[in-house]
Amino acid sequence: MKNEVESLRSHSGTTQEDLACNVNVSRQTIIALEKGNYTPSVLLALKIALFFKMPVEKIFKIVYDPSIRTQAFGSEAQARRGHGE
Repeated sequence: MKNEVESLRSHSGTTQEDLACNVNVSRQTIIALEKGNYTPSVLLALKIALFFKMPVEKIFKIVYDPSIRTQAFGSEAQARRGHGE
């Protein structure tokens, strides 16, 4: 998942510490998020979107990876077959 957190934060003049405090996470979480080493929970993504007053989909973008998509849909289809759907 790619995100615009670092860019938005820099443009707004917000420090990593300020953002972390406002969304109730550690500065280390913000650092990892900006480096692309951390995928936020839905709740954290929404808090960040509210902080920047932007839609969450403008900040966080899913990068298409066919292997992940195939695995996810394959598992879902198998689960449905197992439950008679």
